[in-house]
Amino acid sequence: MGLLYLARHAQASFLQQNYDKLSPLGEAQARLLGEYWAQRKIVFDRVCVGPRERQKDTVNLVRNAYRRASRVFPDPLVLAEFDEYQGEEVLKRGLPQLLETNQAVRDLHAAFQSSTTDAELRTNFQRLYEAIVSDWVRDALHLPGVETWQQFSARVNSGLAKFLSGSARGERVAIFTSGGPIAIGMQRALHLTAEDTLQMTWMSRNASWSEFFYSGGERFTLSSFNCHAHIEDPAMLTYR
Repeated sequence: MGLLYLARHAQASFLQQNYDKLSPLGEAQARLLGEYWAQRKIVFDRVCVGPRERQKDTVNLVRNAYRRASRVFPDPLVLAEFDEYQGEEVLKRGLPQLLETNQAVRDLHAAFQSSTTDAELRTNFQRLYEAIVSDWVRDALHLPGVETWQQFSARVNSGLAKFLSGSARGERVAIFTSGGPIAIGMQRALHLTAEDTLQMTWMSRNASWSEFFYSGGERFTLSSFNCHAHIEDPAMLTYR
């Protein structure tokens, strides 16, 4: 039986021109994660990472922390299957449709536009984003050319099968990815509905990890979810 760590990337640059870039806080979160694991001698046999810069920068900062502690950390394999779902495209292309047909979305959009503080901006954006993505997951929002939720789920599960199928008995492995693929791991372990799985995507903290026991294609069992013991300062705990 093997042990899989699914780690979420550290905080990215929310509402900035280039979201796919770690914020200064995100860089600190990733360093703390690497230091925490290295101090506890958590050794990985293999490591994988998604294709996004925020995912790769997170694993690189963790690897650097291991090297400073004179610990071994494998070179990560990059797999496109662990990319996040196309949330920016869903928002960009779905919002105009819903503004024409959905009063609740119009109200959420108005609240977002009238936000006057950073806290209001983040809260109102998240409410708007969740409403739009929920319609997309339920297949109530059709966006030709954009990967569907079903296609996204199949992609991540394909990546899990690809990465885990060659594992030796007793291996400890890690995948650095995003909230969506971690939620698919939860769905796989707990047999969640699509709607329940979506709710899990909002729960993963930046630079947190979840642990799963696995054995070939027979077993995939949740051990722990959303661990963030490496972050002691509550001000450093973020979802975005």
